[in-house]
Amino acid sequence: MTSLLARKPTVYLTRSYDFSASHRLYNPTFTDEDNWSVFRQCNNPNGHGHNYELEVTLSGIPDLENGMIADLTVLDAWIQNAVILPMDHKHLNMDVPFLQGLIPTAETIVVACWQELTRTQPAHNLPESTVLYRLRLKESKNNFAEYFGKNTPVLPQLSPQSDFPKGLSR
Repeated sequence: MTSLLARKPTVYLTRSYDFSASHRLYNPTFTDEDNWSVFRQCNNPNGHGHNYELEVTLSGIPDLENGMIADLTVLDAWIQNAVILPMDHKHLNMDVPFLQGLIPTAETIVVACWQELTRTQPAHNLPESTVLYRLRLKESKNNFAEYFGKNTPVLPQLSPQSDFPKGLSR
């Protein structure tokens, strides 16, 4: 196994965590009509709930002695304490300090989780070569948001017509 890892390959490890929470999509600067127009039923004054799934992906070089990029017990403790327990069975608008002042869409929640995880990572014993690579928050079977932090891929910008195959246009 040592010869396999001698090249120091970068490996991506993804772990999945579940939590249930409620939230209300609401912008206090909007009128009631504007909030309904933008957020529809997600603007219910009493909130609504989801069974979320947070996928956490780390990248790193496997340790030559154990073949792992992270101890799963250490990883689980970090993720649970930093983001899952603070959000599980909570109202995201009211009960979660790191979400205060945000409209808790899947997009803002995943970025806030990234910030909370990067803030708390030094307190956990992860190998130096192992870094947080990606978060994916699944709000429903049809809706998820991904965030890569500084690794966020930049989508290529298409130039005028020349980037389109013949017969296609913008």
